[in-house]
Amino acid sequence: MNMLLYPAIDVRDGRVVRLQQGDYARETRYADDPFELASRYATQGATWLHLVDLDAARDGGYAQLDLLARIKAATSLKVQTGGGIRDEAGVDALFAAGADRVVVGSLAIREPGRVKGWIARHGAERVTLALDASCNPDGEWQLPSHGWTRASGASLFALLDEYLDAGARHVLCTDIARDGMLAGPALELYGQLLARAPQVQLQASGGIRSVEDIREAATVGCAGVVLGKALLDGRFTLTEALGGVASC
Repeated sequence: MNMLLYPAIDVRDGRVVRLQQGDYARETRYADDPFELASRYATQGATWLHLVDLDAARDGGYAQLDLLARIKAATSLKVQTGGGIRDEAGVDALFAAGADRVVVGSLAIREPGRVKGWIARHGAERVTLALDASCNPDGEWQLPSHGWTRASGASLFALLDEYLDAGARHVLCTDIARDGMLAGPALELYGQLLARAPQVQLQASGGIRSVEDIREAATVGCAGVVLGKALLDGRFTLTEALGGVASC
């Protein structure tokens, strides 16, 4: 199985940005227009795009439907996207605009019963669970919500087990402490997750700084890697990354 690469476009106030450790006060803005950046990634060989509405992730109300529709109309990219999805109408709107998978984070943590219903209705291939975690002083992996701004008290492993029972297949996991920090991926955490749930198509996110990091994520069993800051900062190109993992 070849590893999938998901170049990420995080949008805030209509701009491409990256946050450090999910902190909205620690934002780096990039000159790229989101649509032009998506088009460039498609030209460089991307097959998937990870598109996030950061404002909506914190406050609710996904607002990138027009951008999503433009990307789908102008490129061959498959798109997984989310941010602020709170109800069935929001899910339907994303699919109508062309989303291939809907990414559900905060609601997946707060209302798993509702999200399990979406998996049953739309199929496990159409829903990506964003179970983004922070390790507390006791070594327990907890799941904050609302764009990582609020504690939820939910446990990563307990919630994962609940979703596995509902047939979930695609899980994106970020070690929040590594996000935007270029500190390397959370390989130990991913190994633990896959030992517990080998059937999951796990997407590594946060900390990727090199093509070698991508290969290491593949070695522990990750099916995909989300690429953000490293691509935007030019540490490697998408073409180089695709070439580096062609045999993974």
